[in-house]
Amino acid sequence: MKKTSTRLADGRELVYYDARDDAVRDAVDLRPLHPIATTSEIRHDPLLGDSVAIASHRQTRTYHPPADECPLCPSRDGRSSEIPAADYDVVVFENRFPSLAGDSGRCEVVCFTSDHDASFADLTDEQAALVLEAWTDRTAELAELPQVEQVFCFENRGAEIGVTLGHPHGQIYAYPFTTPRTALMLRNLDEHRAATGRNLFDDLVARESAAERVVLETGEWLAFVPYAAHWPYEVHLHPKRRVPDLRALDDAARTEFPQVYLELLRRFDRIFDGRGGGKEGSGEPPTPYIAAWHQAPLRDPRRDDFALHLELFTVRRTSGKLKFLAGSESGMSVFINDVPPEAAARRLREVATT
Repeated sequence: MKKTSTRLADGRELVYYDARDDAVRDAVDLRPLHPIATTSEIRHDPLLGDSVAIASHRQTRTYHPPADECPLCPSRDGRSSEIPAADYDVVVFENRFPSLAGDSGRCEVVCFTSDHDASFADLTDEQAALVLEAWTDRTAELAELPQVEQVFCFENRGAEIGVTLGHPHGQIYAYPFTTPRTALMLRNLDEHRAATGRNLFDDLVARESAAERVVLETGEWLAFVPYAAHWPYEVHLHPKRRVPDLRALDDAARTEFPQVYLELLRRFDRIFDGRGGGKEGSGEPPTPYIAAWHQAPLRDPRRDDFALHLELFTVRRTSGKLKFLAGSESGMSVFINDVPPEAAARRLREVATT
């Protein structure tokens, strides 16, 4: 992998990640951009104990532009975009409309491919491996910022999720605090250790590996639908050797990851249509999903007890119907799942790539 860092016209950092060592990235951003002014601030909720990012400048962010005006496509044919180069492998740059900025953290955009009409599932093993390298490198770089406490790499796909740009991409949030979801995991980790003397993640993975909810297993990775899945189709992917974050994955796990992850994504596109949902003529649009890497907080003394894992889920509960977060979920954080986890796992095994 070759990494080339440069700056956009308004001063934001942009980083090219290339598979070829001889790639030359000398294109200059010639757009007449002014330095970014953000209004991002973090406010603490005293009742719930969590934090909320207030970012009013995001109201003006780019919203469903036509394909020929996509800001994530390469700059070519006389049109300048967020990426000055005429082509690229993987690109990461500071978000022009960040939810977190300055002392409140940092937000980055990860473009998985220059092909506007592709999806992550369309990538080759080599391309997926390069994205993993970019995620890992960004985790390492952002971990060095003094205001950052946790790094979150994720992808939202589909208009049903709220995606406003159709180009295949994800994001990275560098939070100035430990997120509420992670704090809850750490609390349960402590309670389990106090009660049993064992690691909660180790016990969970051991239990799930012997259950009927296993979706896919290799020498280095285990993918399963959790016993108490919140979402209709939800898969957790764990490396079999517990590590706190992406930086700690060994070579064997890195080598296997592309095949495992691409297979899971392709199965998600087959859940609702046996002909491979999402492809032209299948009758079902691509499965909307969120893919979220859970990494340990950077400075928490329990970080080595935390287990890196990826959570992949869809808000679609059946063909043509979505799972909405209504009164119980939104008002009380009590999820009601219409799809039994065992049935979801069975379906995800049935649609394995042949």
